[in-house]
Amino acid sequence: MIDGTALTCTDVARIAREEDVGVMVADSGVKRARAAWEVAREVTETQAVYGRTTGVGANRLVDVEWDDADAHGLRLLRSHAAGAGPLLGQEIVRAMLAVRVNQLAAGGSGVDPGVLGVLADVLNLRLTPPIPMYGAIGTGDLTALASTALCLLGERPWIGGERGPGFTLRSSDALAFISSNAATLGESALAVFDLRRMLAASTVITALSLLAVHGSAEPYAPVVHEACPHPGQQKVAADMRGLLVYERPSPGRIQDPYGYRAFPQVHGPAFDVGAYADDVVRREINAAAENPLIDVASRAAWHNGNFHTAYVGLALDAARAALFQTVALSAARLGTLVEPSFTGLHPFLAASESSSGVMILEYVAHSAIADIRRFASPAALGSAVLSRGVEDHAGFSTQSARATMDALAAYRIALACELVASVRALRMQGRAPSGGALRAAFDVAAGILDPRMEDRPLDTDIAIASDLLDHEAFSQS
Repeated sequence: MIDGTALTCTDVARIAREEDVGVMVADSGVKRARAAWEVAREVTETQAVYGRTTGVGANRLVDVEWDDADAHGLRLLRSHAAGAGPLLGQEIVRAMLAVRVNQLAAGGSGVDPGVLGVLADVLNLRLTPPIPMYGAIGTGDLTALASTALCLLGERPWIGGERGPGFTLRSSDALAFISSNAATLGESALAVFDLRRMLAASTVITALSLLAVHGSAEPYAPVVHEACPHPGQQKVAADMRGLLVYERPSPGRIQDPYGYRAFPQVHGPAFDVGAYADDVVRREINAAAENPLIDVASRAAWHNGNFHTAYVGLALDAARAALFQTVALSAARLGTLVEPSFTGLHPFLAASESSSGVMILEYVAHSAIADIRRFASPAALGSAVLSRGVEDHAGFSTQSARATMDALAAYRIALACELVASVRALRMQGRAPSGGALRAAFDVAAGILDPRMEDRPLDTDIAIASDLLDHEAFSQS
């Protein structure tokens, strides 16, 4: 149920990815949209309103003649439907549609409320507008939403050539419909959902690795983290204690390497950044961040800069930096899992001294980590001056969202390599977690990962482990 006030990143992910999830628009959302639509018509009779009675961008000072008003909006949609490059994936486009429906239901756009039900039908019929990748820089997904509008009008086919529910978008509503960051925010919501899921999975995998290398639980003691009380750090330490509650580890050394000993201090910031990014994106997708904002209470149109998503871009830039820090620890732990002095097994967890075992996993993990390091470059370091100097700043949150999704895909691979190695090590030692959530995760992984220890291709193991990270057994922290 979409009402314009309560959409979450998890909701967006479910709508975008799960085939059995249907969408309805709440009456309260339709009511807010209708009130704004009525005020927008009233206000444009008495004052200039950007995009409704004027041109856009540097043409903001050009008035639209009354006898040209009906054609103005359609020209705007056609001229702005000019993206380029490969098409965005279906899940990102569906996330965009879900976010835009919710934004319109928040009120403030002044768009005809009839479009809410049509967009819900589009989602439920699984229709997808063709949205090229390139066209947005964090100040409005104009090309993506203009292409969507042309599909609604019947000027462009949906992907696959399907004909969907038609809708006559009024010319005066054209800019109001496309003046949104819905595509960027939809992808950001997916990124935040995946980020928090992968961070939880990483904690479970770290606990499995700790068991395999006979590590110490001492670094996770409450007193340690009360002495340095960062919230994320405390959460990670508490999660590790919860996962190890049934274990009675016999530490193999007085101090473990940083991959275990400093895990809360490095993984904790990623948890904090993930929580912050979730808050930022959730506020944005439930905001009436329209320009101009149609204010029902004061019966006025307010021209503003809420289209600028600097908060989102900066939050995701920080998330990728934190992600690189914590994935570096995963690689360090993988290094201990192939080392006999930590596991008591043959080098590389091989079946014999001369075998290669899981040697190649380190290469795969570091290949993925190299991409994460590349994606970690802050998108906010760029800017742009456009439209004859009128639009003189850009935060590139669109690129930040895309880079975060790409970084998470690589992070998943690195974690999968560690999971394959930790499960293999415990199997070779004839050990398993004693109980609780950690035993449940081990049983799920051991039940599906290939138990053979002889040298063989490991690509299937990595792919299986990657898919396992979405299992609820790895979301216990």
